[in-house]
Amino acid sequence: MSLVKKLYENRNLNDEEFLELLSDEKYDTELREYAQKITQKYYGNKIYIRGLIEVSNYCKNNCYYCGIRCQNKNVKRYRLTKEEILDACSNGYKLGFRTFVLQGGEDPIFDTILVDTVKEIRNTYKDCAITLSLGEKSYEFYKELYEAGANRYLLRHETADSTHYNQIHPENMLLETRQQALWDLKDIGYQVGSGFMVGSPYQTNENLLKDIRFLQKLQPAMVGIGPFLTHHDTPFKDMENGSYKMTLKLLSILRILFPNLLIPATTALNTINKEGRLQGILSGANVVMPNLSPENAKSNYNLYDNKLITGNESAKLVEELNNELKTIGYEVEVARGDVKKLF
Repeated sequence: MSLVKKLYENRNLNDEEFLELLSDEKYDTELREYAQKITQKYYGNKIYIRGLIEVSNYCKNNCYYCGIRCQNKNVKRYRLTKEEILDACSNGYKLGFRTFVLQGGEDPIFDTILVDTVKEIRNTYKDCAITLSLGEKSYEFYKELYEAGANRYLLRHETADSTHYNQIHPENMLLETRQQALWDLKDIGYQVGSGFMVGSPYQTNENLLKDIRFLQKLQPAMVGIGPFLTHHDTPFKDMENGSYKMTLKLLSILRILFPNLLIPATTALNTINKEGRLQGILSGANVVMPNLSPENAKSNYNLYDNKLITGNESAKLVEELNNELKTIGYEVEVARGDVKKLF
């Protein structure tokens, strides 16, 4: 029995087998075939769309890989107002979006309007899901946001190896704190998303194995992965970008491991390769997140260089996105897109 078939049948491998799978390209085609088979079983040919709203590029953290890190003085900072966010939601709703994703840096000042903003979105769009991706908060604040109407929370753990975590973050940031936040979110009742960068500086296949093992414990509803991409105003500006092929491989592995996962084909994947979104979907992804943000936000929310902000990253071109998906046999699904239960 091939390793891929064993993974498919058991939804697990031992450490040695996983490391072989990660290191050898001969498994890539078979992984992709099984991933497509599973995606079709659970979600058919439907791709969920999420309306991404980049609410603030202020951040109190100084992560070594991130373009909006607090010590980057060359960023043109902004915060959207509640009215700007609601306007973006209104535009998105008319276009068919039924999930709004509020994403931003860890910005304590923006937090002061967040609960009221979530409440107003919930009261206005009762049939929509509200997803937040705003970093580490207290248990109490997560709960307050949940009670205000938020349904989902995305918080990438970035790496599940503490030594590696310390290599890419300043010393005041701890892996234990990040992981505890994820457990807190699950305890409160959120649909929780996590994820990691592929090919981040100093990453090894052993690190990726730890990511897989952590996700197996967490059992999230969504996992977002994308290639590490450099930014010219960070300590990692001269590092190599992450691997496009390895990102696709890991998408397939995640789909086989967690058949009902919601997995986005990320902007980073489409930035590193113009076919990235489509190839991500063919490798097991089933979510795309067009950008509903105002133009000034799109151009200044730069976590990495050369971020793709044109074409069907624009919410105005949802029809074009649908036409693009049809070329590979998929189509946009206008729905909240909650995670499916395992059969």
